[in-house]
Amino acid sequence: MKTIAMMQPYLFPYLGYFQLIAAADVFVLGDDLQYMKAGWVNRNRILDKNEPRMVTFPLKRDRFDLGINQRRLCDNFDEEAERLIKLITHCYSKAPCYGKVMPLLQHLIRSPQRNLALYIEHSIKELCHYLDIRTPIYKASDLEMAGSIDKQDRVIKTAKLFGASTCINSVGGTALYDSGYFAQHGLALEFLKMDDIAYPQYRSTFVGNLSIIDVVMFNSAETVRELLPCYSIQSDSVTPLPAREARYA
Repeated sequence: MKTIAMMQPYLFPYLGYFQLIAAADVFVLGDDLQYMKAGWVNRNRILDKNEPRMVTFPLKRDRFDLGINQRRLCDNFDEEAERLIKLITHCYSKAPCYGKVMPLLQHLIRSPQRNLALYIEHSIKELCHYLDIRTPIYKASDLEMAGSIDKQDRVIKTAKLFGASTCINSVGGTALYDSGYFAQHGLALEFLKMDDIAYPQYRSTFVGNLSIIDVVMFNSAETVRELLPCYSIQSDSVTPLPAREARYA
């Protein structure tokens, strides 16, 4: 049974995003979907003095109706990149894995790519490599999907293209998809829900659902790989199923 997962590209997303990649046989970045202001595409949360803090990768001003792959980082992003690196250093310089992880983050943040979708794709693939997640990652824009096609039909058409029999989504997308409609097209529909994962941070009170930056700052790559299977798979009826074997060594 071949599984496929599709998500918008997000910069330094939370651990559940990487669990979804690892759980699927194929992962597709919806880079041609419309960019939504105040969403999670180019921003996320990190830990600052044991409180969540939003960090944003600023974009060049443009039309609201453009796709993610049509948006660009701001013209002075070289300066913004250094500001972001200084902020992350301020927040995590005493974290146990800072010395190991910070050079990778500097490399990713300082990438010369200015197309937002390509910039995100590079960071996600490099982080997957760091975590030894081997699921192949594709871009929807390379698959010649019609931009106006219905959300569900996009997923179904993509699944058929890769010969998948099961589509896995984040549990946050439960209300967006109809399992009966997928079943009519010979596809099973399942949702991944991350377990209540906690790990040592600076203080005893754990702050969860932060960027993967926080996860890799406080946990070695080996420990993060042990966290990747910590989820449940639910059907559309929200019946928990056993977690799938993640695609990493």
